[in-house]
Amino acid sequence: MDQLLREIRKCIVCKDDLPNYPRPIVQASSRSKIVIIGQAPGQRVQNSGIPWDDPSGDELRKWLGVTKDVFYDADQLALIPMGFCYPGKGTSGDLPPRPACAPLWHDKLLQAMPGVRLILLIGTYAQARYLKDLRKESLTATVRDFDKHLPYLPLVHPSPRNNIWHKKNPWFKAAVVPFLQSQVQKVIGEPR
Repeated sequence: MDQLLREIRKCIVCKDDLPNYPRPIVQASSRSKIVIIGQAPGQRVQNSGIPWDDPSGDELRKWLGVTKDVFYDADQLALIPMGFCYPGKGTSGDLPPRPACAPLWHDKLLQAMPGVRLILLIGTYAQARYLKDLRKESLTATVRDFDKHLPYLPLVHPSPRNNIWHKKNPWFKAAVVPFLQSQVQKVIGEPR
């Protein structure tokens, strides 16, 4: 795993398509129990080099019911984005994750983590890759079926940009978040 992480962190495959010099952001251990597959780091995370080091990460940790210490313990949680580097700014938020990363690195990472028991799929890109034809007609419909795909658990992105979605879909915090917390506690035990 250490060698694989070194290779990922040296990757510059997308350097001509990125606004910054590549700085792949990933956290994993051969002992990871839960994998969180997100979209791509934002500029703030790209600058800090710490996955989910932003308001989205704060919200995600609340949903999971874990402390920062547990969240950043690679033996507990692997943090793997669909695109490992900040893709740049689009017209209404960040650009989509670069498409080269997941095919290049995901299978190798998952094979190196034999004890994984739960895989959180955050957003459309992760759900498309891992759920394939099991996805529903929309992200909302796929997430509404949250308990049908274990060990995969589809989630919306915890970005503050999704506050309107949350107001329209109160079932998420009422049903999905408690289910998510119970699954996390089953896998890693009580938060430390």
